[in-house]
Amino acid sequence: MNSVYEKVELCYKQIRQKVDFEPRVAIVLGSGLGALAEVIKVVDTIDYSDISGFPVSTVDGHKGRFVFGYIEETPVVIMQGRVHFYEGYSTQDVVLPIRVMKKLGADILFLTNSAGGLNTMYRPGDFMMITDHISSFMPSPLIGENVAEWGTRFPSMDSVYDARLCEFIRQAARECNVPLREGIYIQMKGPQYETSAEVKMCQALGGDAVGMSTAIEAVAARHMGMKVCGLSCISNMACGISKTPLNHMDVTEVGEKMAPLFRLLVYKAISKMTEDIAQDTPPVMTTMMPNMNLGQQPTGPSSVIIDDL
Repeated sequence: MNSVYEKVELCYKQIRQKVDFEPRVAIVLGSGLGALAEVIKVVDTIDYSDISGFPVSTVDGHKGRFVFGYIEETPVVIMQGRVHFYEGYSTQDVVLPIRVMKKLGADILFLTNSAGGLNTMYRPGDFMMITDHISSFMPSPLIGENVAEWGTRFPSMDSVYDARLCEFIRQAARECNVPLREGIYIQMKGPQYETSAEVKMCQALGGDAVGMSTAIEAVAARHMGMKVCGLSCISNMACGISKTPLNHMDVTEVGEKMAPLFRLLVYKAISKMTEDIAQDTPPVMTTMMPNMNLGQQPTGPSSVIIDDL
């Protein structure tokens, strides 16, 4: 039997013994962005440390627990803190929580993070919806024996971030009057921040934001057939763009400062997904040029993301 499969099953069964709750949407909250979990209609919580075999976050700003509850009428499970490759976990362990939340019943994954801005049009405090990502600098979480029950050996990553879900985020941003960027997220290994040369490389590859999470979680979710969307809070400009040396405290502080707007945007977007789940009708699609603020004339397609470093 596959050891990764066994670990997922073990964690799933322990949670099921404690909580009889079936979420439809799974949300991962990044650095400084955990406040959303405090305002939903909470049904139950489980600390990661109470689940044998479950990876536990060691990073400040990551509370380390599952929160089960409702946003409007939608049953959700929230990861209040995630684990990272740089903490010493394998990529299979990093994405284990995603696989467990799928087993619990979630069909939609909403990723959020705090990220460094690569696009020189961005400013700290901006929100960027992820339209695509680059995960090539990370070991794939799909390396090793494939579990056919989870997905195919060679899954397509043609459209990782679901166009329908991205449109709901756009609509929510307009209604909340929250300016929204759209762009490509690059995941690096960390824990060190990028050098100026690495930032230039990421820019040359087409990246708009860079961080140390999210992309491989999206890969695992798509492997299992989940629909994925994501939002990044731009907490700082990347090295060489910013004149100030980077530190994790500043990243967390920006996330906490933007938390009320972030909470409003995610809550509204999830509410729209609730309506879609109930009605199963497609939204009216609009287009927007990448990196344009709300209120500007839309002229082309784009995308969005949310997650932590």
